[in-house]
Amino acid sequence: MNPDLARLHPYPFEKLAELKAGITPRLNARHIALSIGEPQHAPPAVALRAMADSLAGLSRYPLTRGEPALRQAIAGWLTRRFHLQTRPIDPEREVLPVAGTREALFSFAQAVIGKPSAPDAPRPIVLMPNPFYQIYEGAAFLAGAEPYYYPTPAEDGFLPDFSAIPAEIWARAQLIYVCSPGNPSGAVIDRPRVKNLFDLADQYNVIVAADECYSEIYFDEANPPAGFLQMAHELGRQGWQNLIVFHSLSKRSNLPGLRSGFVAGDAAILAQYLKYRTYQGCALSLPVQMTSIAAWSDEVHVRDNRDQYRAKFDAVLEILSPVLPVIRPDAGFYLWADVRAIGQGDERAFARALFAEQNLTVLPGRYLSRPFNGTDPGAGFVRLALVAELADCIEAAERLRNFLNDLSATPSA
Repeated sequence: MNPDLARLHPYPFEKLAELKAGITPRLNARHIALSIGEPQHAPPAVALRAMADSLAGLSRYPLTRGEPALRQAIAGWLTRRFHLQTRPIDPEREVLPVAGTREALFSFAQAVIGKPSAPDAPRPIVLMPNPFYQIYEGAAFLAGAEPYYYPTPAEDGFLPDFSAIPAEIWARAQLIYVCSPGNPSGAVIDRPRVKNLFDLADQYNVIVAADECYSEIYFDEANPPAGFLQMAHELGRQGWQNLIVFHSLSKRSNLPGLRSGFVAGDAAILAQYLKYRTYQGCALSLPVQMTSIAAWSDEVHVRDNRDQYRAKFDAVLEILSPVLPVIRPDAGFYLWADVRAIGQGDERAFARALFAEQNLTVLPGRYLSRPFNGTDPGAGFVRLALVAELADCIEAAERLRNFLNDLSATPSA
């Protein structure tokens, strides 16, 4: 077996199941899960029609690089969404369909991480935010690399300081994962930080893998989050050098089971990644591709999706703000709440007690982070995913409020 398999941590939801094991909730009401970021809104009708109309395509082997019509639909969406009209994405060379961002974020590292120059040479480094999406870490381990967890601290708006990463770390780095809007905080990385990142990536020849799968869930229709391709274009960079962005239909279009997304950017890198993928065997079926074309070509359902999230955040924040220091994120569908601010210590104990009392599940923050340089940036936080329908989110917020009120009414020992 690959010895690096032993380096993998249990997935956050395995840890959560162990935390809740043996508990029978006291509240005799149905369970509500705010723990997993799986969209629950209805899939768009335009996509479902396209799927039904394309089932005959199951009789064909699909192309790894996707049908030209899919790559054109993706390139068109990128150009419109990120204002690339003066430098449009090339659908032939700069777009590659993938089986969702999770698959691509993992496999991309396997394709681009090089081997140590000698048996006793140090492993290459993959940089990733902390807290983070655990696929980044697993991808690094199984590519034979070492993760370096750069912090995204609360005191800096959950944003990274790329210049604080030591030069000796940058010198060994081959890949950096960035997530904007971030999981779990929803923070959007601003242009000065992105420019700083590009400058450092150029200096040290590091590939930037920008996970933008939450980019279409935002609250101000007049100010959508800027993307990395957009900012590279505004900075006058040529050819998307060392930059690959990752997008998915899971969050944008409520199609997590479709497993459809894309990567776009540096054509030279994508040519090599396509070679890798022809052996990996993750081509999208023709019905999935036709469904994806319909979804990427329609914005009506995406705006409706944002309206639903906006209504949920409005309702939940009104209920929770008096009892818990929560704020609306820049984007995404998570609340990242610091329970230490209300006198709670270990957020795992908080989550366990909340489940026991209210049959409500949230995700402890340290299941999304790693202790690094003496601190754990996930400790003391819980993540609440507002993915259920509005009524369920309201009921969940009311249960959490009741739980917090009961805690405040209980005399300290």
